[in-house]
Amino acid sequence: MGASKGKLYTKVIKEITVAARLGGGNPDGNARLRAAIAAAREANMPSDTVSRAVKKGTGELEGESYEEVTYEGYGPGGVAVMVECLTDNRNRTASDVRILFNKGGGNLGTEGAVGWMFHKKGVITVKPGPTEDQVMEKAIEAGAEDVVPQGADGFEVRTAPVDLHTVATHLESAGLPLGEQKWSFFPQTTVKLDGDNARKMLKLMDTLEDNDDVQNVHANFEIDEALMESLQ
Repeated sequence: MGASKGKLYTKVIKEITVAARLGGGNPDGNARLRAAIAAAREANMPSDTVSRAVKKGTGELEGESYEEVTYEGYGPGGVAVMVECLTDNRNRTASDVRILFNKGGGNLGTEGAVGWMFHKKGVITVKPGPTEDQVMEKAIEAGAEDVVPQGADGFEVRTAPVDLHTVATHLESAGLPLGEQKWSFFPQTTVKLDGDNARKMLKLMDTLEDNDDVQNVHANFEIDEALMESLQ
């Protein structure tokens, strides 16, 4: 297993364990667990690995106890950054995240510093195949808020956070090919970056996402597409 796949497995296993602990081991009645298991399938995770993670969450097997922590801070150029973590040692994670912000040209803020700049949404990926009209029709029927085309990657259906599970179930039963299901944060305003700040911000995102305790990173920056390609 490559390093990146290993890291992905670690993050998905943690999410399954926490979802099962908080909402029980039955995905039919636990939207968060259902989304985590969908992510495990997308990553081709073996079913026995998924089953063990669920049992660790419900207490049938011994395992680490993770807690959810969200850190808020600023990146280069005043970019707002939210870092979602699952950790078994809050002090270690806080220290690691603070160091990464400082090294990356930003700084860690207090709770609530930037969270108000983001809206939380449910996100369901629809794989390529159906037309935009087909996805739009099924999404509206299912109670979704929006459909955003993703080019060759298909479509993104966005929902109110509590509707993720219901909408995904409806789309699946309507025959649409679904991919990832998750909750995400969308910025209400964005900061345009160029030059050195753009390069530093992308590096900060990479180093944060590379940390084992970090599950998701959200930020409100915009970078010109041509510049983005030249920096990657």
